[in-house]
Amino acid sequence: MSTVLLLHSLAMSGELWRPLVEKLEPHARVVAMDARGHGESAWDGSAFAIEDLAGDAAGLIARLGDGPVAVAGMSMGGCVAVSLAGTHPDLVSRLVLADTTATYGPGKAAAWAQRAGDAIGKPRDKQLEFQLDRWFSPDFLEREPVEAKRLADLFLATDSGAHAQACLALGAFDGTAMLPSITADTLVVVGEHDYATPPAMASALADGIPRARLRVFEGARHFSLFEAPGALDLVAAHLLGEVR
Repeated sequence: MSTVLLLHSLAMSGELWRPLVEKLEPHARVVAMDARGHGESAWDGSAFAIEDLAGDAAGLIARLGDGPVAVAGMSMGGCVAVSLAGTHPDLVSRLVLADTTATYGPGKAAAWAQRAGDAIGKPRDKQLEFQLDRWFSPDFLEREPVEAKRLADLFLATDSGAHAQACLALGAFDGTAMLPSITADTLVVVGEHDYATPPAMASALADGIPRARLRVFEGARHFSLFEAPGALDLVAAHLLGEVR
């Protein structure tokens, strides 16, 4: 049985992936990894970079003894996946990059430093309005309040210090030079109205990775995999090597 590794977005945990795990588990061994300080993963409070999180993922694949594996990364997890697949192409057979980027562009360090300050300086419940507006369209929030609450609760449970450090890591990351080294069959997906990592960033990923194709989900925002109809089915099929 093949193995699929799932890398979650900023200030969430592997539990984010529950709906996709349920689709994959009958067909694959699924590991939804928690990043340092997120979910149930330990963290000693020291600084870490996206490359460190990619090293953690590479170490996990080695311990599983199942490489190469299929990998899906969303938002921050997509940055980790770019670093993983770019520096360890032998470990990644298939790749999904969802609502993510290789770099946040000019001014990224200052912007993410501000986000890091907010992560620590504001009560977590006071940060939710900003997050929910980035994640989902108003229509989705009205239509799927239970799913929106599930993800909001994961955010609320995340350690603010780890959230802040992850913000700083994103502000320092630039994986553009890694893209040509990615050999995995890659699917890049993005929400049409994702203003956190807009479609232009997804296009840059798809253009830079040799074996990549791009899919834009109409009407969706940053958590397009959970908002767009059929998105999780498309991602599951790609990770399992099915043609769609």
